[in-house]
Amino acid sequence: MKNRTAVKKTGRVTIRDVAVHALVNASTVSRVLNPVTRSLIGDEVAHRVLASAKTLGYRQNSAASALRGGKSRVIGVLLPDIENPVFPPIVRGIEAQLATEGFSVLIANAVGSPKDQERALEQMFSRQVDGLVLATAARQDSLVRRCILEGVPVVLVNRAEEGGHVPEVVNDDFLSMKLAVEHLVSLGHKRIAHISGPANLATGFSRIEGFQVATHQYRLTEAPIIESAEFTREAGKVACIRLLKEDTNVTAIVAANDLIALGCYDALADLGLNCPADISIIGHNDMPLVDMLNPPLTTIRIQHREMGRQAARLLLEKLSSPGAAPIRITLPPELKVRQSTAPPKID
Repeated sequence: MKNRTAVKKTGRVTIRDVAVHALVNASTVSRVLNPVTRSLIGDEVAHRVLASAKTLGYRQNSAASALRGGKSRVIGVLLPDIENPVFPPIVRGIEAQLATEGFSVLIANAVGSPKDQERALEQMFSRQVDGLVLATAARQDSLVRRCILEGVPVVLVNRAEEGGHVPEVVNDDFLSMKLAVEHLVSLGHKRIAHISGPANLATGFSRIEGFQVATHQYRLTEAPIIESAEFTREAGKVACIRLLKEDTNVTAIVAANDLIALGCYDALADLGLNCPADISIIGHNDMPLVDMLNPPLTTIRIQHREMGRQAARLLLEKLSSPGAAPIRITLPPELKVRQSTAPPKID
């Protein structure tokens, strides 16, 4: 083999520099560096090119690649609250699945008003993302409609949109509520309340419906529902105080998520009540460390990482088959019984 030509060390290393170092054509380097076309090149040459790229410190210019080929190999992920512990495992699932096909992830926190969410979406468009995973969807969502109009492939995760216009991956909220209500009924509770999330969000709405179906199934005629303004600890506390002041007969609460359940803990402390002696509490999500609370929280474990993985898989399928009909994947939850639920107090 000929001696490799030395490459100057100054300035940005280019594909041509890698080609000279590896003794191949620049087009061969491009094929090797693209995961989609790498299999077209023999293993020995591919290994040589990758070794040269590493030796020279070559970094691929994704923006330039997007302009040349129309593909950035970047997927945008919009989150409604990046501080919510629910979303890191979803993102990890998305990243792990996309990495197998050579895609990277760009994350934006789309919290705030509809205008703030629109601004986050515009930033994703400006970065030439190949597709989007939205965890921000409302039941009637303008961002979803915008993506459809722009022709940008989109998949919803953890939340759904009415109409089934795009693929989505969600938890089985009806089963979640059945498991929660069934557990409380088995302990002897007859006055069970639900503190829901916002009803304009699919997760809040579907859990309300699931709670109503489950309480009807167990013939619980008095099953009050109080809507929390947000899926947050602070809003959960406000809603719980309101509930317990309006209905002093409640013996158990099913919270729409673990953060709302934490707010219920705060409310009980303020009102001089004890969990579970006075009020049993069940959460949703099984966030990290809820087993370390006092008392450890009984909750519904949701498959968030698998949810992210499946959302990424659906998006990859959407990219390869744009005309395919949208589908919904519904993942089953699991009840995790801890010490925040107990039989009701006998007066």
